[in-house]
Amino acid sequence: MARRDTIAAVATPPGRGGIGVVRVSGPDVAPLARLLVGRLPPARFATVANFRAADGEVIDAGLVLYFQAPHSFTGEDVLELHGHGGPVVLRRLLDRVRALGARLARPGEFTERAFLNGKLDLAQAEAVADLIDSASTGAARSAMRSLSGEFSRHVSDIDKSVLALRVYLEAAIDFADEDIDFLAEDDVRARVRQVGETLDRLLDRSRKGQVLRDGVDVVIAGAPNAGKSSLLNQLLAHDRAIVTDIPGTTRDLLSADIELAGLPIRLTDTAGLRAGGERVEMIGVGRARAALGQADLVLLVEDAAVESPPALGIEPPPERTLRVRNKVDITGEPPGIVADDPTTVFVSAKTGVGLDALRERLREMVGGATTEGVFLARERHLSALTSAASHVASAERRVGEGLGDLAAEELRAAQDDLGDIVGTTSVDDLLGGIFSRFCVGK
Repeated sequence: MARRDTIAAVATPPGRGGIGVVRVSGPDVAPLARLLVGRLPPARFATVANFRAADGEVIDAGLVLYFQAPHSFTGEDVLELHGHGGPVVLRRLLDRVRALGARLARPGEFTERAFLNGKLDLAQAEAVADLIDSASTGAARSAMRSLSGEFSRHVSDIDKSVLALRVYLEAAIDFADEDIDFLAEDDVRARVRQVGETLDRLLDRSRKGQVLRDGVDVVIAGAPNAGKSSLLNQLLAHDRAIVTDIPGTTRDLLSADIELAGLPIRLTDTAGLRAGGERVEMIGVGRARAALGQADLVLLVEDAAVESPPALGIEPPPERTLRVRNKVDITGEPPGIVADDPTTVFVSAKTGVGLDALRERLREMVGGATTEGVFLARERHLSALTSAASHVASAERRVGEGLGDLAAEELRAAQDDLGDIVGTTSVDDLLGGIFSRFCVGK
């Protein structure tokens, strides 16, 4: 066991609810259970019990679950007290558990103990928090793949291949006086190249997964009265923004979240872009321009009923801009995408025609078709994979130059990077930084 004390925390969110859970983990679980509920319940069976104070008063009644080490989430003895979800009741129950010798758990300490006791590797432990924080179906599925160990298995397989190459190269160094030139074999360099290609594929899947974590910022921009707020309401399927025929109705940034093809998307409506106007509106225009500079994708809304639209003074990059020609209910133009111009969609934000085509094109541009099979990688995972890929590429060059000792050193550095991902080479300050971001009780 990595810890010798007993910890406790409320494991359900703050506030009122039908059920509240107090979780306890550590070596004192068995005597604590006997004092709290009168006996140690059988392992892995839900048992009805009264939770009693020191004077015998019943604090609450509910279910108690006992998980005997090492067959528990943390690898230690674990007790879960499922009572009513009122904050006063849960506080009294937690105070009673602490009075019996448990201390209040730090954020993420239960998951940290699961890692330290070998129940999870570091990537799986981080996936616990990612699953809780998932903002879309795609993100939840990706986090579950990592929690099940799929991402770690890919990293481990690459690590084993790198180790096998290191063993071969270091053996070649040991027998350098022999007449056999181990590095002259084409197979060695090909094997190093193959490892590099496998790393690149994993890195690509991980980069795509970062979109699932961070989401996509989509900014709706255009001239006043082009229909930006109406478009926002249509995409949200409810009235979020005020819509009037008065120019300058939207004065500030107005954001809302949607899910599209498994991706979390943050939509931001902005003030109409134009020169002049009163002071408050101009502040809103300035904020709109700043939002455009940070957007992953811009929906540039144009009033199709206006023959000569005003100049907006912006030129967002074409590769991340989708022109939305609005008000086809007035112009009579066919809604949807013109065959020879996939960068423009004709819609009516008033009636909703053309919105399906807009959603489909938006899905394509933000990469919704690539959410399956990706991993919800963190920035540190991407950094480690990038560094490992760089070391493997350097090792391939060194093998080609006949410098086996330098190639072996590059492969050793690549292994260190891969070990950082799953926690085999992690240091205490890294672990502290990771688990401190978890919620208490997890």
